[in-house]
Amino acid sequence: MQEKGNLSINSENFLPIIKKWLYTDKDIFIRELVSNACDAVTKLQKLNMMGEADIPTDEKYEIHVVLNQDHKTLQIKDNGIGMTADEIKKYINQIAFSGATDFLQKFQEKGEGENEIIGHFGLGFYSAFMVADKVEIDTLSYQNGAAAAKWLCEGGIDYEMEAGTRTERGTTITLYIGADGEEFLNEATLYEAMTKYCSFMPVPIFVDVLKEETEEEKAAAKKAAQHVSMEEAMELMQKDQDAEEAAEEKEEEPVPMNDTNPLWQKKPSECSDEDYKAFYRKVFGDINDPLFWIHLNMDYPFRLKGILYFPKLTDQFDMRDGEVKLYCNQVYIADNVKEVVPEFLLLLKGVLDCPDMPLNVSRSALQNDGYVEKMNAYITKKVADKLNQLFKNDRPAFEGFWDDINIFIKYGCMREEKLYDKVKDALLLKTTDGVYETVSEYLEKNKEKHENVIYFAHDVNQQAQYIRLFQEQGLEAAILDTPVDKPFVSFLEYKNQDIKLKVQRVDADIDSLQEKSDIEDSEAKKQAAEFEKNQMQDLFRAVVSNDKLTVKLEALKAEKVSAMILLSEESRRMMEMMEAYANNEEFKAMFAGMKPDETLVLNKNNKLVQTLLSMIGKEEKKADADLLSRQMYDLALISHRPLTSDEMTTFIDRSNLLLERLAELEK
Repeated sequence: MQEKGNLSINSENFLPIIKKWLYTDKDIFIRELVSNACDAVTKLQKLNMMGEADIPTDEKYEIHVVLNQDHKTLQIKDNGIGMTADEIKKYINQIAFSGATDFLQKFQEKGEGENEIIGHFGLGFYSAFMVADKVEIDTLSYQNGAAAAKWLCEGGIDYEMEAGTRTERGTTITLYIGADGEEFLNEATLYEAMTKYCSFMPVPIFVDVLKEETEEEKAAAKKAAQHVSMEEAMELMQKDQDAEEAAEEKEEEPVPMNDTNPLWQKKPSECSDEDYKAFYRKVFGDINDPLFWIHLNMDYPFRLKGILYFPKLTDQFDMRDGEVKLYCNQVYIADNVKEVVPEFLLLLKGVLDCPDMPLNVSRSALQNDGYVEKMNAYITKKVADKLNQLFKNDRPAFEGFWDDINIFIKYGCMREEKLYDKVKDALLLKTTDGVYETVSEYLEKNKEKHENVIYFAHDVNQQAQYIRLFQEQGLEAAILDTPVDKPFVSFLEYKNQDIKLKVQRVDADIDSLQEKSDIEDSEAKKQAAEFEKNQMQDLFRAVVSNDKLTVKLEALKAEKVSAMILLSEESRRMMEMMEAYANNEEFKAMFAGMKPDETLVLNKNNKLVQTLLSMIGKEEKKADADLLSRQMYDLALISHRPLTSDEMTTFIDRSNLLLERLAELEK
């Protein structure tokens, strides 16, 4: 007997909102329907274990996704628990429908954006209508004496139910693909979606593509047969039979498209290094092996399994390419869900399977969820434990990894101060001497020369002159040359306020580079030095057209250095802040007109500076003094920052002029 009914909903509200997903995650129906099929199988397995179902122990459970391009259908078949007619009414007409409408109501009220539902769970069975004009269910329950049932829904609100013809336990859902879903009739598109969502589902899944012989192919075969003699026909039949027998001998059992027992579900003791590397290459498509990994395996007080990989960076910009995949019971949810995964982990690659995580809540609600907080704390601890273990047990290897992992660690420390508290003793500084030292080791080693001060270079090539000066005086500087180091410098000072730590760039001051004398200069000598300094300041201010330029005349230990430009640490950080907020009009107005507080230091021990001093006040030497001072200033500027295109052009022209004059002297 056929039963007809409707879902008591206004289709103007229902289908248009479902269709809205077509513009975001059209393939979501694959996950919903195939994961439902997995649930049907796992429920039956549990009932069988409890003795409530009579299924042979060697039963093979499978899910088949069958594509028929000619009929424009897509079927999801399982041999799971199945349903009775009453269960269809309950779970499809009532529960599935109400779950979908609740979901859609949330979507209507909150819209897409910061409150987007995590993973879009909740649409369930009705996600089929995202791509199908008509949906059929053919099912037979595992229960003894159950009758097969068939359900049909066309248009989204009207349904029909009748007795089914299915003879095997399980369920087949048939989607009659409409215009909105035609792309999924393409085998490659379907397989891409299956790979995305179903690669690690817990039941073997097979993708079958059915193709019928076209009328043209049939006609061609018939025509060929008409021109074949009886003897040739018998010979062809024998060849076909031999080919079939050979194929049967070679035929191998079909291989499912998914791995039902992924690596993260295994115990760490069951996994080899090669297993971890192979899984990494397969999932993330990275040709480079990971540096190391962390296998997460927690069952109490919450369930969490996963693997986090520390990738090898080919350059510092690779840090933007992290990929942490979130799963729930081996069902893919999304990549890089920052409300669930600690933000600093998004620089890594990995998988996290969180069976207890609430999925039918908004992203903003997840941020305050107790489960998520506990999970984050656990992951942070495991990451810190792994880093400390490497540092203590194999420091050479840890130092070898540092160039690849330091961005992650520094960023993680700033985002999660609990991580800093756990790994602060393992934070390394790579120095200009090519060694790796912890912060405490660096400070202890240099306390006699500059107590509680860390000098650093941000560009070893541009600042080569400053680095050489340091090395000639037996000093060393840390190399902090990544984008994350700018804020990390301030963070280090903030976390070490107890010792009043200062972290400053090598071009911030020259205290460590000056000659020190125990004999105080006489008043006359001081006045003479001040006079010379003022003369040089007037000269350089004129040639560089900057009447605010500060010039100092100092005796540096390195005689080869003629001049250098210093920028105080405070001024440098202010300029970096101005660059960071360059698009903020309010901030720009606040600091309008502010210029860097640069100081030009001239080395009076240098012969070039001494020559320039001797030219001052001599009218016949004025042109040469101007030329020489401008060249000296630009040489100092090159070590301080890159020249602009105009500055570089002028510098090259002036350099050629000086070379021409030098060549003329040799004539």
